[in-house]
Amino acid sequence: MSVIDGYPTTALSTATVRARVPIGMDRGRPVRADMISFEGLADSGEHVAVQVPAVAGRIPLVRIHSECLTGDVFGSKRCDCGPQLDEGLDAVAEDGGAVLYLRQEGRGIGLYNKLDAYVLQDTNVDTFSANRMLGRGDDERQYAVAAQMLRALGLDRIRLLTNNPEKVRQLREYGIDVVDVVPTRVHSNPDNERYLWAKASLGGHTLAVS
Repeated sequence: MSVIDGYPTTALSTATVRARVPIGMDRGRPVRADMISFEGLADSGEHVAVQVPAVAGRIPLVRIHSECLTGDVFGSKRCDCGPQLDEGLDAVAEDGGAVLYLRQEGRGIGLYNKLDAYVLQDTNVDTFSANRMLGRGDDERQYAVAAQMLRALGLDRIRLLTNNPEKVRQLREYGIDVVDVVPTRVHSNPDNERYLWAKASLGGHTLAVS
């Protein structure tokens, strides 16, 4: 039996849908969708999904997006999170599927720690080294909850929109059939070039950056 971050891959509890609320989604491509909460997830985070009905003949597209208050809400250009969220919502609206919004701010270290890491990055430290200087891991996220959410939504066979091989690996370990990996675009700007370089060169993300 394999274990990922303390969660046995063969012993995840079954999660269920807590509430399903119809919404008009106007970020990305305008579409009718459901916002969904869950019961029985592997951690205490209030993770949610936005699901668009599947398109006939297409395998549902899924984007697993970790919360980024600075990028998603306030439009910070220090990362690529806001544009990736918009890209994911637009793609899922087109193809059908879901965006899982996981409460994993700062790759799992939390908002205040992430802001502390930003201060360190301003002294020419890369994003992963900054985490370690704060006594945290390079990336503390795990995706057991994502696998539980997908099963609760009936999405056992998916295409995954990501540049992060770790998401693919963990979902497959948890029994999700990832039949295709669709790369996200490179959302670069002068403020996030070092960040994207670190993700590609040090974090193993499949980003075409120099």
